[in-house]
Amino acid sequence: MNLNLVDTILEQTNAEAIIDEVKQRLEAEKMARQKFYALIDEDTKAEFVNGQILYHSPVKKEHNDVTKAVLKLLDTFVEIHELGYVGIEKIMVSLTRNDYEPDVCFFKQEKAKEFKKGQMLFPAPDLAVEVLSSNVKHDRVIKFNDYQEHGVLEYWIIDAEAAFVEQYLLINDKYELQLKATEGFIKSHAVQGFQIPIRAIFDKAINLQVLRQFFNTK
Repeated sequence: MNLNLVDTILEQTNAEAIIDEVKQRLEAEKMARQKFYALIDEDTKAEFVNGQILYHSPVKKEHNDVTKAVLKLLDTFVEIHELGYVGIEKIMVSLTRNDYEPDVCFFKQEKAKEFKKGQMLFPAPDLAVEVLSSNVKHDRVIKFNDYQEHGVLEYWIIDAEAAFVEQYLLINDKYELQLKATEGFIKSHAVQGFQIPIRAIFDKAINLQVLRQFFNTK
């Protein structure tokens, strides 16, 4: 909780009116969220953010290529070692106020074992991966803060065009930048044992080499 913000509100002579207005808006937001759930289906890629429905436009090829590369590496490793569950794009993560569809996400086994057939809303993942889109603020500010507040242990932000990855780790309830690079290796803290060359995210040949190594060392 942002105590500075609370103090600022309480310093106002009309603090009660402000709080009442917030309550009314939150109630309206809850109603809008229920309409959102009724509106969306498996063919609609959309998110609910701070009371607004955000529809996603088609992605560029490099965005799709990077998402696919990360999915192949992460899902293969997780399946081989039986570590949990990997979701892609249409998995809807439902947090306190907002609903997101991360490009790729991972849930540890203790969460994944509770998932059921037909489930459409999922809890905060342990690892979230977002490939930057045209709406950079969405990934760098709104989702960043929300994932942090909801205890997502690790957050990767990938720039498909500039070919670099940023890795943030949750330390003392705050995200700290662990790595920002185009070369070298990235080692996950949420996915035990998962370490890959960064170039495997952007280079198909290297991606295939790493996948072969996963199968040879299982």
